[in-house]
Amino acid sequence: MNVLIIYCHPSKASYTYQILEQLKEALKIENINFQISDLYEMNFQTEMSEQEYLREGLLNFDLPISADVQKEHKKIENADCIIFLYPVWWSDCPAKLKGWFDRVYSVGYAYGCEKKETKIKPMKTIKYGISLCTAGHPNNFLSEIGIAESMRNVMIDDRLGQRFHKKEMIILGGTLDKNKVEKEHAETVKNIAKQIKNIACNN
Repeated sequence: MNVLIIYCHPSKASYTYQILEQLKEALKIENINFQISDLYEMNFQTEMSEQEYLREGLLNFDLPISADVQKEHKKIENADCIIFLYPVWWSDCPAKLKGWFDRVYSVGYAYGCEKKETKIKPMKTIKYGISLCTAGHPNNFLSEIGIAESMRNVMIDDRLGQRFHKKEMIILGGTLDKNKVEKEHAETVKNIAKQIKNIACNN
């Protein structure tokens, strides 16, 4: 089982980075191979260029896919599981991760694949996709005000959508008082690695 972690946070002093370190350790314990796309460390370009818009918006398949996007496609093709790890900022993922979807989910690859004359290999269906996000407010509050459902609708139903066989969102909420939730979150991260291992063993 090969895991790709799409990690999006600018600071190593963050709680989200702490979760990344725990996740890496949990995957190592389960002997699971993983690769990380650290979007800030990579300085991943998230703004779509005019040429990319002309390709995406006007379905111009003759225009090339950018080299950095092709690198992400190769990582995806090597993955059996993708984990999107990020903080909740203003009820969604950070702009840099949104920009990753804007550019990496290119037409003819992640959608619009019914166009027969394109030579682009469509994105494969990934076995398991996880949206793993940290949030300041507790989960019950996020559910009560409708933000949790909204995030699931966008991330799970749209961005992951039919591109994944199994998909789920895990919200590590309550980080404004992280001393109360750290232990529970650590157990959740360990269970994620075990769940990935179980899926690998059952396929």
